[in-house]
Amino acid sequence: MASGILIIDKPAGWTSMDVCAKLRGVFHEKRVGHGGTLDPMATGILPVFIGRATRAVEFAEKSDKEYIAGLKLGVITNTQDITGEVLETRPACVSREQLEAVLEQFRGDIMQIPPMYSAIKINGKKLYELARKGREVERPARAVTIKTLEILDKQGDGLYTIRVRCTKGTYIRTLCHDIGQALGCGGCMASLRRTMAAGFTLEEAVSLEQIQTEADPASLLLPVDCLFAGRPVLALKSAEAEKKIRNGMTAVMPSLAPGEYRVYSQNGEFLVLCQAKDGKLATIKSFFEV
Repeated sequence: MASGILIIDKPAGWTSMDVCAKLRGVFHEKRVGHGGTLDPMATGILPVFIGRATRAVEFAEKSDKEYIAGLKLGVITNTQDITGEVLETRPACVSREQLEAVLEQFRGDIMQIPPMYSAIKINGKKLYELARKGREVERPARAVTIKTLEILDKQGDGLYTIRVRCTKGTYIRTLCHDIGQALGCGGCMASLRRTMAAGFTLEEAVSLEQIQTEADPASLLLPVDCLFAGRPVLALKSAEAEKKIRNGMTAVMPSLAPGEYRVYSQNGEFLVLCQAKDGKLATIKSFFEV
């Protein structure tokens, strides 16, 4: 049975769930999930988890993301991106220096009001469903962190390319909209490419075409433990300790330093992600086939 991670370079026009549906057919596996939604207009890194590896989706979703975005000044739309209905256009005589000065207020910890065209639920209703009916409801602001925000270049009149590194839950189109509001001319997102997610970059990505033409698609799967490459390795030395970990029990290891570990069996199989504390090793999540 196929199990592992695919780093997909998502094409424009596909939803993240479209990609998962395609891969269910390719791998004949119902257990397929992704590590962070990309809007249909966006391209770039979409980590997809196959088989038992779907147990790692929650860890990918919590990770930082990096994007290259087109910021179009002087245009306000109902979706906060260029695909939406244009609500207003304004002159956008903004210099690079003026834009740079405004970006400073968006770096670090900020509050964002999620866009109406999003899948967030308010009172059990998805916001985009209400938006399509012409309704707008109050949305509580959310705390996000913008770790990097820089101008890469100016492509044309009022069109800039920016790089953003941010925490989970950040809406880049809302960031573009808010930057435009701060400048007084309005703005929206003109393009979006995710260049990093869950620690994976475009260098590791494959296209859907590659997967569909590959004689053995499973050969493109990355092992699930690569998602936890930043954690130290712990190789179990005894059959007793391995049995306890496989059975979800706590293993006593008095000399083990506190922290999270990638834990491997005596024969080198990745078993679990564990937490060590007070000389005891407990499972956070298991990944071996049962």
